[in-house]
Amino acid sequence: MGVSTAYVPQQPQPRPDPGAGPGAAPAAAPNPELPATPPYASEATRLLCAGTYLDSAYRDRVIDELYLGEQRLAAPSLGFDAARVLAHALRARRLELGWSAAILGLWVVGLPLTRGWLFLFLVFGTYSALAPWARGKADEPPMYRRVFAFLLRWYGRIGITALLVTTVYVACGGGEDADRSVSSPSYYGGAYGSSGSTDLFDTLHEWVGVLGAWLTLAILALTGLFLAAQRSQVTRSLSAELSMERFPDVAGDPAEQAEGRRFRRLAQRIRAEQWQPLVMYHEARPFCGAGAAHDTWVLAVELRPDSARAQRPLSNRTVLETVRPLLEQLRESAATAEHPVRDRLRRLEIDECVFLPVEGLLRREDAPYAPGDFESHLARAVEEGAEKRRHFLRVRVGGWEEELVVSVFVRVHTQGRMLMLEIAPHVLTPVREDFKDADRTAHRYNHNSLLGKAAWAVPRVPAAAAVAVYQLGRQVVFGWRLVISGNAGALPEGPAASVRELGAAPDGSLFQEMDVDRYLRAVQDRIAHGVRTALADAGYQTGEFVQKIINISNGGVNIESVEGSTFAVGEHATAQSGGAPAAAPQKGTE
Repeated sequence: MGVSTAYVPQQPQPRPDPGAGPGAAPAAAPNPELPATPPYASEATRLLCAGTYLDSAYRDRVIDELYLGEQRLAAPSLGFDAARVLAHALRARRLELGWSAAILGLWVVGLPLTRGWLFLFLVFGTYSALAPWARGKADEPPMYRRVFAFLLRWYGRIGITALLVTTVYVACGGGEDADRSVSSPSYYGGAYGSSGSTDLFDTLHEWVGVLGAWLTLAILALTGLFLAAQRSQVTRSLSAELSMERFPDVAGDPAEQAEGRRFRRLAQRIRAEQWQPLVMYHEARPFCGAGAAHDTWVLAVELRPDSARAQRPLSNRTVLETVRPLLEQLRESAATAEHPVRDRLRRLEIDECVFLPVEGLLRREDAPYAPGDFESHLARAVEEGAEKRRHFLRVRVGGWEEELVVSVFVRVHTQGRMLMLEIAPHVLTPVREDFKDADRTAHRYNHNSLLGKAAWAVPRVPAAAAVAVYQLGRQVVFGWRLVISGNAGALPEGPAASVRELGAAPDGSLFQEMDVDRYLRAVQDRIAHGVRTALADAGYQTGEFVQKIINISNGGVNIESVEGSTFAVGEHATAQSGGAPAAAPQKGTE
């Protein structure tokens, strides 16, 4: 019996070659043993582009941040290309607006042809369209929102069902008595008979007529066809240019080719900013783009000379140069005879970055990205320990095909015979689950039967006109904001949001959380070991530093001294100050 081998997906590292692709990011310590994938072709970029077709709210946030707010500098893009996400966001909006205009035009033409009968479908369809808004986006909305959404939804459904039944009845000839001549004997019998009034369906037949009823049904059917065609176009985009096979071909991407001069100008600026080691930040969001902070801590120890060793000057650069080789050793793996090691630490990236505030710039183009600017700021920032301009050693691990990004920012500062160590880990969680299921969604719809596609489109027909009005109205508001905002001549601002963070899931799987802990523990251990080695080599005592590191690693609180202090340990322990003895610890005290 043969041995089956499971398929193991490739794990590319999205760092391009220096001249590869549009606005390629500079490679940081590449590992030739593993293939390199540029950020614009990474899996994270592909999934974020797919998300712009699936979620209109996310698409609007991307466009507002990168297209409307052109005065804002782009946030650092770790492992993806924000400009390409913007290109697909604009293309997705353009497709949506085209179909919305077609649906709305169909209903505008149909309203007079049906003598306004179609307007009643629009009214009840609006109730159905408002139900999701009334419920809200929370997983567990308040009871009053759920009840209100329930009433709106079912009021719209019942009204639409009644209108549809009535329309079919009239189209099939119901209520034809209303067209009879007043000279007919049956007319007088009906007028002076027991009924006493004209039947409701007779009145509707007189109002709408058979032709109007059939036109109403035809418009509703065409609306369903438009919705199905729109859905088919979206799924074709997901399964064609956004497929794993075709997405790396950025030159053949229709989203990159179809946009105008404004997009090209902004895309050039984004690609000039998003991969720079010089990070222009907003004061309220200095680490925008790096993800959520994860156990940030600061440690300060006194530099006490060790009498057994010779003293040497200890600078910030000396400490960092001692730490860096130890971090680089994490790329090494034990030699294996049969299977290659695929751990993501082999693609660990180490570089230096300088954070600068945006305040003071007069134009976005004045950002100091010219050759030599970064080296100038780096040379001054590494030793100055300033408040606004800060130097960090950045350690980055891009796991799960750049969906899980762990970044550790390290800052060392020596001042007044004290050493301060700042470690700020940040984690970018994986892309949202519905974005990751884009391929499955497209495949399921494209291979579904006609009945299944109809079952998807029919429930959305009544609300289609209301949704089209909303989408076109929102575009009008966006165009007005684009005209009056004055962002083109506004003073530059730091990034307000990262499109990668906007498309991130709240948390990852258990495997991914384990990987985050493993990456962070490995990196932090090497940093601590490097700082300790630098202290020892410079002739300083390391005992206090080691003890504080142990306390922080174990989640404890460092206590400088217990002399003259009173403290208690344990869940039920108590303590009192003064000369009286402390209360005896109760049960459960350790």
